[in-house]
Amino acid sequence: TYPHVLAFPLHMALMSDGSFPFGAVGLVHIANRIAQHRRLGIGEELSLRVQATKIAKHPKGRSFDVVTEARVGRQIAWESTGTFLSRGKGDPGAASGEAFPIVAEYVPASAEWTLPGDLGRRYAAVSGDRNPIHMHSLTAKPLGFPAAIAHGMWTMARALAALEPRLPDAFAVDVRFRRPILLPAKVEFATEYPRQDQTLFTVRKGTKRHLDGRISPVAAKTSPKGKAK
Repeated sequence: TYPHVLAFPLHMALMSDGSFPFGAVGLVHIANRIAQHRRLGIGEELSLRVQATKIAKHPKGRSFDVVTEARVGRQIAWESTGTFLSRGKGDPGAASGEAFPIVAEYVPASAEWTLPGDLGRRYAAVSGDRNPIHMHSLTAKPLGFPAAIAHGMWTMARALAALEPRLPDAFAVDVRFRRPILLPAKVEFATEYPRQDQTLFTVRKGTKRHLDGRISPVAAKTSPKGKAK
């Protein structure tokens, strides 16, 4: 998830543009997909591009995607799509998303994570994401949360760190952020392997799911033919 951190200043520049229809403060990250087409080398120079998609109807407001591409030369080596919700009057008839496979409830947890109350501030210090909903209960409450909540991308990154020994050079990871993790918290991490080429994982507290994820194969992208302009 590190290229996401590198691209975050571009995300903020996009959302703070005067023509952008929503304010960045209070937006809720509800889903994310990352496709790593090959491993990224430490010494490689990445070229980053960010764009937003059209606004879509949502049962709880309106949503949009932020698409990020990381290129090495002319090759897309890494890309992501983050889905964000602007809460408000929604459309009850709008589709909330495709059916998503989840870890069965009976699958035991493989780890328990203890998340401190200042986790949001600590992640903000390295990621640049200082959305008030993550910083302190005093800044989260006016935006509708009873306490500061963990960053969705921190939770996704922590889950991938736990799975790293099993990750191939190229893969796609899709997550759904089900409900906020109110800080401080203790949560469980569990995994299931329904197929040889697929991994399901979840972050939960009891029967309440905070994140559901899926890892699946992705094809490596080849460089386009012809000369660069």
